[in-house]
Amino acid sequence: MKKQTTDRQVLKSNLLLLITATIWGFGFVAQRMGMDHVGPFTFNGVRFALGSISLLPLLYVTRTRRAMYAEILPAADAKTVAWGGSLAGIALFLGASLQQVGLVYTTAGKAGFITGLYVVIVPLLGLIWRQRPDLGTWIGAVLAAWGMYLLSVTEDFTVEFGDLLVFIGAFFWAGHVHLLGWLSPKIDSIHLAFSQFVACSLFSLITAILTEVITLSGIIAAAVPLFYGGVCSVGVAYTLQVVGQRNANPSHAAIILSMEAVFAAIGGWMILGEVLSPRGLTGCALMMTGMVLSQFQFRGKLFRRLLSVFG
Repeated sequence: MKKQTTDRQVLKSNLLLLITATIWGFGFVAQRMGMDHVGPFTFNGVRFALGSISLLPLLYVTRTRRAMYAEILPAADAKTVAWGGSLAGIALFLGASLQQVGLVYTTAGKAGFITGLYVVIVPLLGLIWRQRPDLGTWIGAVLAAWGMYLLSVTEDFTVEFGDLLVFIGAFFWAGHVHLLGWLSPKIDSIHLAFSQFVACSLFSLITAILTEVITLSGIIAAAVPLFYGGVCSVGVAYTLQVVGQRNANPSHAAIILSMEAVFAAIGGWMILGEVLSPRGLTGCALMMTGMVLSQFQFRGKLFRRLLSVFG
């Protein structure tokens, strides 16, 4: 018999997800600060390595639980974990790399909002698998695109290089979500997270060795941003997300987690002194509205008729 979720449990889950969004949002500030001392690929390589290490206690707990309940919790074989984690790690590496390099040329606040567009892109990519988005997704996509234009396209119709990189990265983040959705039934979530973080770290460090100058003094100077980006953003926030989403409505969870864009802008203003123009603020507001609306399903007769007209 399925245990009924209480209002208190839902509230606790929502609060945990809000904390997760806050940690992720301020993580954009840490990522930008860290690159004052190390290159983007070095930063990602070290922070995902730290994130992997921070998941080791969870791996131990998971292994113990599976040993106790082996009949109802069968573990995936090592080969499945290896190829699944590598595949997810490649998508994670591409999204994280584009975001990290983009942060060299744009602000933490703008990067947070543009990255958040993956919330809208995920259902749109579902068209490839013939998943028909509802009207809320289309409305959200239009508002998000309009907001993106106001935020990133200048009055002489040029796009900042950093914004473009982060925007391309948002498609890889969205693809990563679809990939995790496909892999999650096959692999335990903690094992999948650990293996993809290890893969992303290895790909990043190999790229860093080939393209950047890695120094111990630079890594030590970036220790605080690296610790925050690795242990807090990856290890702690991931754990809170897993726990929080147990009793949260999926659509509500997505909306709460998309608030990381707001906290990225707040963190950029508080710590880095970043200020958005009125045009940029309007763009952020439209993008945030689009992200939220994309999570709602409109089922009224009027909307069904509109869907039949446009579909």
